[in-house]
Amino acid sequence: MVTQEQINRINELSKKSKAEGLTEEEKVEQQKLRRLYIDSFKESLVSQLENTYYIDDTGHKKKATRKPKK
Repeated sequence: MVTQEQINRINELSKKSKAEGLTEEEKVEQQKLRRLYIDSFKESLVSQLENTYYIDDTGHKKKATRKPKK
């Protein structure tokens, strides 16, 4: 789970990157925070989709399933 402080730090680093550039340490920190945010977002989305149901054409409630990977 990403905290509000971490989101604020991501935004600070983004603004600083555009304005003046980042040090190597800040670039590493930015990448770690971005990865944490993306992973948290994906986890939340998967959780929502696992609890998603739809009504088929015959009126039956069915659970949404993942498409098989090719």
